[in-house]
Amino acid sequence: MGPKNSITKNLIAKHLIATARRGVPLLIAGAFAGMIAFATATAPARAADAAASTAKSADTGDVALKSALQKRLLVASPNDIQLGPPATTPVPGVTSRTVTVTNAEGQKLQVELFFGAHGDKGILTQRFEYFDIANPWQRINLKPVHLTDRATLGPADAPVMIIEFADFQCPYCRRAFDEIETLVNTTYKGRVKLVWKNLPLNIHPWAEQAAIAAECARQQNPQQFWEFARALYRDQDEMTPENLREHIDSYSSALGLDGKALNACVLGKTAEAQVEEDKKDAQAIQVSSTPSFIVNGIPVVGLPSSSVFDFVINQQLQERHAKR
Repeated sequence: MGPKNSITKNLIAKHLIATARRGVPLLIAGAFAGMIAFATATAPARAADAAASTAKSADTGDVALKSALQKRLLVASPNDIQLGPPATTPVPGVTSRTVTVTNAEGQKLQVELFFGAHGDKGILTQRFEYFDIANPWQRINLKPVHLTDRATLGPADAPVMIIEFADFQCPYCRRAFDEIETLVNTTYKGRVKLVWKNLPLNIHPWAEQAAIAAECARQQNPQQFWEFARALYRDQDEMTPENLREHIDSYSSALGLDGKALNACVLGKTAEAQVEEDKKDAQAIQVSSTPSFIVNGIPVVGLPSSSVFDFVINQQLQERHAKR
């Protein structure tokens, strides 16, 4: 390592220490260091290169940047994204821009975007991760996730697959239930497949037993799973660990299920093992909250607006069509 690189690394280290003291998480600082180290290792930061990169992003480059930010931040309209002017940072060859996102309620969220000399890769402080304009979707590797022998809606060969991790005691999951069904059965009928995964959270005392009971209903009659789930969400506010079994028995009877067989399943190990497998799958891909949706590998966490679902699904349909 030459003396010039040593000096550069020392400057970076000092800058990161100062950044951490200003309250920026060290996780960001570490990722920032990796990006800077890459930029400084590939070529010295030239003033002319930085000026050219800035000029490019000031015109047509901003259109591409906004399009990429739409996908990375899941913003339905580019009009809801405002880019601040490029600004220099204490580290040579690194510029920053403020990104302001406005939601449907008029609330504004600001994040900082740091770029290297070439302006095509950087770091978003909201995500603490690299941001690549050419590849903005934050896709998850779904290889560890078990997708067969689960409750599903929609055709098996649909071009868009939504995986939902849900909890029957989660109020946001209850709100999402009808919306996601409408997307699959009506809005995008024939083009979207939904795969249900159970993720009962530890903070909810009856959620796991409800998940096991719903899985038992699915194993007995897959078509009745969705009505069983709907009943659990409908009665969510009045449910307790003490009266859960009473509710399960009433749903079983109303849906024409074999009550004795369902109770035997709840007390057995097969359905419980299925729920545990779903929980391990969530852990494997770092899903920890409900509801969480994965649309063709793209994480959509929380209860997004219908416009966000529309944006992501339509983008996936367009990409699929373009590949044909």
